Amino acid sequence: MLQKTNFAALGELESEHAPSHSVFGFWLYLMTDCVLFASLFAVFAVMSHQFAGGPTGKDLFDIPGVALETALLLLSSITYGFAMLGAHRRKSGVVLGWLAITFVLGLAFLWFEVQEFSHLIAEGAGPGRSAFFSSFFTLVGTHGLHVTVGLIWMVVLAVQIVLKPEMSEREITRLTCLSLFWHFLDIVWICVFSFVYLGSVL
Repeated sequence: MLQKTNFAALGELESEHAPSHSVFGFWLYLMTDCVLFASLFAVFAVMSHQFAGGPTGKDLFDIPGVALETALLLLSSITYGFAMLGAHRRKSGVVLGWLAITFVLGLAFLWFEVQEFSHLIAEGAGPGRSAFFSSFFTLVGTHGLHVTVGLIWMVVLAVQIVLKPEMSEREITRLTCLSLFWHFLDIVWICVFSFVYLGSVL
């Protein structure tokens, strides 16, 4: 009887510390997202000189403003890293604090992006103006949509932590998946900043 109890306890311990397939599955999802963004970058590369006699990126892009956007997103990646450090130490208060800062930085990034889109449309350079701006709005807008999803996901995780401050491995796994997603968006944005913005004005 004691032997069976020991085996049962061992089984529970192993199941608790068994490697999660969630992170591996999420890596697979990120690979599909890589294909999506690679396709959008390829389309932009083909359309990058199709201005239809209209304005170019060099005429309208505000590089200092975009550089500020980039700094905000990169800083949010650092603050999310601090949240993960708190998660591994099982300090829910620390996690919530850094998630809040990360959320504000991500929201500020989106605000600047919306302002940029509004400015371009007001200048007559909307998605229908030329193939260049059509591919630009599609690429940058898709990234912005991903950031929006990440912010919503962040709020959901924060609510779960508030309701259940005793963080388990499941909560840490969820935070890890969002961490992968958030850092992935940083990498994509660095490519956008370098290839789309700087490449268009140089």
